[in-house]
Amino acid sequence: MLQDRITSRESGILTYGITPPKAGLEASRICEIAAQQFARISKLAVDALIVYDLQDESDRNHEDRPFPFIKTLDASEYYDAHFTKLDIPGIVYRCVGKYSAKNLASWIAKDAGKDRYSVFVGASSSTQTVRLGLSDAYRLALHRNPHFHLGGVAIPERHMLRQDEHLRVLDKMEKGCSFFVSQAVYNLDSAKNFLSDYYYACQEKGILPVPILFTITPCGSLKTLQFMQWLGISIPKWMENDMLHSVDMLEKSVDLSVSNFKELWAFALEKNIPIGCNVESVSVRKEEIDASVILVERIRKIMSDAPMA
Repeated sequence: MLQDRITSRESGILTYGITPPKAGLEASRICEIAAQQFARISKLAVDALIVYDLQDESDRNHEDRPFPFIKTLDASEYYDAHFTKLDIPGIVYRCVGKYSAKNLASWIAKDAGKDRYSVFVGASSSTQTVRLGLSDAYRLALHRNPHFHLGGVAIPERHMLRQDEHLRVLDKMEKGCSFFVSQAVYNLDSAKNFLSDYYYACQEKGILPVPILFTITPCGSLKTLQFMQWLGISIPKWMENDMLHSVDMLEKSVDLSVSNFKELWAFALEKNIPIGCNVESVSVRKEEIDASVILVERIRKIMSDAPMA
């Protein structure tokens, strides 16, 4: 079970992430999209399905957004309506600033006898107006449901600038987070630097590190690349050049992502740091979604060939 693997701080957890359809679609079209996603996910050898809760991040980045922000269906309601029959648990993201304390507390408390998983996301910037702060949301989760398992967000790119992402993660662990999911990783150095500081900080405090799931995503077009950069994903110039000048940009991005994770896996294996992988597609293009399925297969092989204790 997923919770047993998290509690035992096991490496090799593999998840797949999806975004709900945009709000306002006809019910028949929503069911059609969900059926396509269900069919694809049911064939994947993954340990959990992640369903994202999106928020407008224009106050974080004032440059023009390559793809316009479109409000999506509620992540929790979408999962409950279409994916509970999957043989794997769901991890539902919650951008907590959108909710009142009462609403979030009520959602946390539901299905109290059943294991549930969520990743809480804070404001995208210090200027964003929120109804509920991240620390307050963590406190609600700790006292409302003993079967509610809380995860946090880790951003290696932020570590490049502030050198304190490992401290943020440790603080979130103290507030109840038992696993973390990263933003999509292309910059291997930022991920390894964060992981190294996290490892040694845990040693210094005499605590065991919890699983970190590093997110990877394919990139098959210039517009997807620009969108990823707008989101704050750091892509080294040499990688950008290699993708843009390759015969097949999408295939090149998959190869680079696999190579990055393979090196991260070996780095973590040496230090016995529990890591896993989350695969997503930031694009709705069929080619990039298909590439994300290939990524799952290739990442699973890496972890199966060199399992970690």
